Amino acid sequence: MQSFFVLLLYKFPVATDRLHINKEIRAQELRVIGANGENLGVLPLAAALAAAKTAELDLIEISPLVVPPIAKIMDYGKFEYERSKKEKATRAKVKISETKEIQIKVGTGDNDMALKAKKAAEWLAEGHRVRAELFLKGRYKGMNEEFLKARLEKFLLRVPYAYKMAEPITKSIKGFAGVIERDLATQQKRNKELKQKNENQ
Repeated sequence: MQSFFVLLLYKFPVATDRLHINKEIRAQELRVIGANGENLGVLPLAAALAAAKTAELDLIEISPLVVPPIAKIMDYGKFEYERSKKEKATRAKVKISETKEIQIKVGTGDNDMALKAKKAAEWLAEGHRVRAELFLKGRYKGMNEEFLKARLEKFLLRVPYAYKMAEPITKSIKGFAGVIERDLATQQKRNKELKQKNENQ
């Protein structure tokens, strides 16, 4: 029967709001899990509270939305500590994706181009999008549009990380701009091929 409760808890996860414990619980019947994970069955609230008191622990309503609600007998402080640890670990894994910006000019030198391309690759690896803009001022605004787009495309080709165009290169307020995002599958394939090449050398 213990596997039955594991299934229930998988299907009906613990609520993220503050849970009801002990006399805060309003349900008159509860499906109760004992302190050691054993199935105590469906018990009246009074009997469940008595079992928790006998064990010198708390009765925690962990899945209030199922019928009957599921409660577990355990130390509430320990339960909150473990839940807090899991939530922190989950938040740590979630990275906020942003759109980073890199700006180049028609006269940007090769070294600067390489540094900016490397920075763009780092952002892509972190899961961010990169907006690359060719900034134009003065006489450069009147240059051939195909030449200017090619200049920006040339910069993007320097980015040492697999990417795909999220937004094509078009005219922008300051010149020309395009947005790229990582192509994770292609990059993983590249990494695998590179690893195999190094192993064969």
